[in-house]
Amino acid sequence: QVQLVESGGGLVQAGGSLRLSCTASGGTDGAYHMGWFRQAPGKEREFVAVISWTTRTTSYTDSVKGRFTISRDNAKNTVYLQMTSLKPEDTAVYYCAAARQFSSIQAKNPEFWGQGTQVTVSS
Repeated sequence: QVQLVESGGGLVQAGGSLRLSCTASGGTDGAYHMGWFRQAPGKEREFVAVISWTTRTTSYTDSVKGRFTISRDNAKNTVYLQMTSLKPEDTAVYYCAAARQFSSIQAKNPEFWGQGTQVTVSS
């Protein structure tokens, strides 16, 4: 089992920046692709970004392209989400996810989920 713990959420004004971190433990000898999702109140959980284990391939949902950057440090078993030019519509609980198949994250069906961290963007 892989345990994922997110950190870095908080309250920020529109136009500001935040960096989320997600550290994995337990069963991390495997090669996992990592991703971020978010869920706003009353809405479904949506895919935000994904990064591959080996090739550093990344993919983003259209609404965050050019503003968010996903990266990872495999030595630290940590994935990051750098968020800039934040908008009120980015307000959500952000979840980290891990999967052995890259497509599983894009399909919103990863094997493991974190507990989430709240990001609130004020206007």
